[in-house]
Amino acid sequence: MEIKISAPGFWADVESAKTLSKEYEDIKSEVASWEDLKKEVNDILSLAEMSKDDKELQSEIDEKIKKLMENFQKLEFSVLFSGEHDQGSALLSIHAGTGGVDAQDWAQILLRMYLRFCEKHNFTVKIIDQTDGSEAGIKSVVVEITGRYAYGWLKSENGVHRLVRISPFDSQGMRHTSFALVEVLPEMADTLNIELKDDDLRIDVFRAGGHGGQSVNTTDSAVRITHLPTNISVKCQSERSQLQNKNNALKLLKGKLLKYYELEEEKKMQRIKGEYQQAEWGSQARSYVMQPYKLVKDHRTGHETPEIDKVLDGELNDFVEEYLRRQVPLI
Repeated sequence: MEIKISAPGFWADVESAKTLSKEYEDIKSEVASWEDLKKEVNDILSLAEMSKDDKELQSEIDEKIKKLMENFQKLEFSVLFSGEHDQGSALLSIHAGTGGVDAQDWAQILLRMYLRFCEKHNFTVKIIDQTDGSEAGIKSVVVEITGRYAYGWLKSENGVHRLVRISPFDSQGMRHTSFALVEVLPEMADTLNIELKDDDLRIDVFRAGGHGGQSVNTTDSAVRITHLPTNISVKCQSERSQLQNKNNALKLLKGKLLKYYELEEEKKMQRIKGEYQQAEWGSQARSYVMQPYKLVKDHRTGHETPEIDKVLDGELNDFVEEYLRRQVPLI
């Protein structure tokens, strides 16, 4: 990467250069952290050779070992990102489910939660498609999240998220349950080996709309692409250029197809093993209860916390770590 960055003409393509430079800095920082850990180990070994019966020196060694283990546990977390696409960027979609305007408001709350989470992890975020709710909130949104390990960090969020609260839209102050579906896909537009034949795609263009159905653009810049063999459909309308919206839609379609084919392969392997169980799309991942008590619980790992305000402010690390450790147990 250093050779590429120092090559003449590297900054000719500014967007690609920025992406590679960011990736380089992230990897360089990660490698430096492991090198620092290695120095700490060597320092402890040197002290251990000199300590013998020196209790004061032994106490110093114990303190260094404690610090070493704390630093190691932080770095060890990167080993959990062992999936094929974990190091790459992600496409995150949120769809309001059952619950009417409450569900649309819940989808917007989730969007804010993930934007805050990405901010804490220095990920770059770009909304590539959004459909606003008729009264409040959003019906759906697609977000491109760029950064090292973005997909690894966010893949645990895939599934249905359930909210229980006293509805701010209910004049009687009744408790409501709302649902939203979160999809997390790896962004693999440039490297994914999925052939998209022209005959398999139906591409529709239309005018992008905003609040109240008013036109955002005066041209048909919005794009919807349907993959006919699987009937998977995606749309993008955030850009003013039809070509940019088409490229974003193709990127999203490839991610959805990757997920689709992986799920089909998993079903096939389960049938071969004779243990196949129907996989329900969007199986419930997590519940957020505001009333009559406060609790966030992940139904896949059992991890829970009463600090719902912190979670909704983007503090998801504990939930992500618990999920990943169950996927890749470490000694």
